Amino acid sequence: MTLPREGRLFDGVHRFPVHVYYEDTDAGGVVYYANYLKFAERARSEAIRALGASHGRLRDESGVVLAVHRLAAEYLAPAHLDDDLVVHTRVLSATGAAIDLEQEITRAQTRLFVMTCTVVCVAKSGRPTRLPPPLAAAVALFTPQTSATPKVIKANGR
Repeated sequence: MTLPREGRLFDGVHRFPVHVYYEDTDAGGVVYYANYLKFAERARSEAIRALGASHGRLRDESGVVLAVHRLAAEYLAPAHLDDDLVVHTRVLSATGAAIDLEQEITRAQTRLFVMTCTVVCVAKSGRPTRLPPPLAAAVALFTPQTSATPKVIKANGR
């Protein structure tokens, strides 16, 4: 499946394409570990932008920003220079001020990286606040159209 630059939401999963450039790698051509987190951040941003609730719009219209509160990551296999990857973003749950997500990065059918992450909605005061309606509506669109329930992957990958 060819993905547009901004990715595509299908059946409750946003898929975001990433091409690995020289700047993403170490001297051996292997993706530097922190760059997986950058790839995941870009995918989260594009997922909510695709649903009409971009970070800028949330800040300007609702006075809130999203901040990562917690994450657990597991590196399963390396990505390399010139690889074409896909970041899969799934919403596991959303309550009050928090959204729990699962993100995995794949190359073809191979899982390279998986993480769970909690993002919280933060007001200008710096305190957590409830998800504004545009964000809550965007998150609701991540409900899969099938009966499959997303698998929660813990930090140890099981």
